[in-house]
Amino acid sequence: MKIHLPNSAFLGNIDPFIRGFDPLSDNVLEISANDKWISVHPVVLSMIAALGLTIDAKNISCAKFEAKSKHYLARMGLFQILGIRSDFDFVEHEPAGRFIPVTQIKTSGELTKFITEMIPLLHLEPEQAKTIGYIVSELARNVIEHAASEKGAVLCAQYYKKSNSIRVGIADTGVGIKKTINQSYAAATDLEAVKLALQPGITGTTRREGGTEQNAGAGLFFIKSIASVNRDFFVIYSGSGFYKLLKKTSRVRPQLNANPEKDRHSESDEMPFWHGTIVGIDISLNQTEEFSLLLDAIRKTYSTALKERRKSRYRKPRFI
Repeated sequence: MKIHLPNSAFLGNIDPFIRGFDPLSDNVLEISANDKWISVHPVVLSMIAALGLTIDAKNISCAKFEAKSKHYLARMGLFQILGIRSDFDFVEHEPAGRFIPVTQIKTSGELTKFITEMIPLLHLEPEQAKTIGYIVSELARNVIEHAASEKGAVLCAQYYKKSNSIRVGIADTGVGIKKTINQSYAAATDLEAVKLALQPGITGTTRREGGTEQNAGAGLFFIKSIASVNRDFFVIYSGSGFYKLLKKTSRVRPQLNANPEKDRHSESDEMPFWHGTIVGIDISLNQTEEFSLLLDAIRKTYSTALKERRKSRYRKPRFI
């Protein structure tokens, strides 16, 4: 496999980066980078780390990084999780409230720790921060429970003070959305499966309308809805299927669409094949009425779902 870190790869311009990914020869990983400047979204780091975890560290080759921003990659823990040594020194800054380095998550305890560390990055009221924490937790929990990934999920997050926003990346090398969705729905292509997964109430665990108390099938819909209301980017990529929510102009009033086709977006079913699923999200933290109302609605939905989940856990069996 070959992957190149360009001078810029954020969600708005991530398409060329993904198209440049070479998935062949999956027993080796070659990493190269722009020699002038590297500025990338956390999801890019999560992707590279997820790939690296699938192969032996001795089969990972990393070109010598010349760009000054190489220190950012080291501080975000990319070299450490790949098991390779960086050929330069760097200053370790305190991450609290600023970023969470690339983190592998395989258990619910590790996920809880990540979400706990993510809350201060949100710079929101406690209840609002918890709501976003619920959503990210649900996405990662789905990887742990359904993606059949031995390496779990790889998460990374960073707060950007200038834009008052947080960017989060989640990557796994599991079975992918199409195989999961096809347990209950007939999706002919990876892109079709991705679009189904973005609809509320659709989950690969059941054809029951609205999902179940344990799996409402709404995590991806909620996170896309937050991006839509805030006019932010959202990306999901699995197999060869790629869907990117595009920014709406300020003249267009935000509207939540259950059908992702109705959102302003770009898509492709011809991306290099990714074994697993990638999710990238930008979340503007500036308070608007729509943002606050949406978070309140999501909080109520998740609160009900969690109560039902606890009830089912302790529900006694009924014998007839």
